[in-house]
Amino acid sequence: MYIGLGIFLIVVGAVLTFALNASVSGIDLATVGWICMAAGVLAILLSLVVTRRATTGGGYSARRVSHTDPATGTRVDEVDVDRDRGI
Repeated sequence: MYIGLGIFLIVVGAVLTFALNASVSGIDLATVGWICMAAGVLAILLSLVVTRRATTGGGYSARRVSHTDPATGTRVDEVDVDRDRGI
């Protein structure tokens, strides 16, 4: 999702910086263009980092098992947690 936003910001920033010969009082459009391009690159990089983290198992998985002890008749709950920190 953010890759599309990043590309859009880069295109708008490039147009403002390189293709537009207009002037607005109090605003430097070239600077706004560079800021948009930097924000676009940042959005793409963050999107790639978050996507990589989600696909490499950056979270954890849990499994819950519940059974009854035949000797006492009490219910026994077991939880196995597998934490993968991607290291």
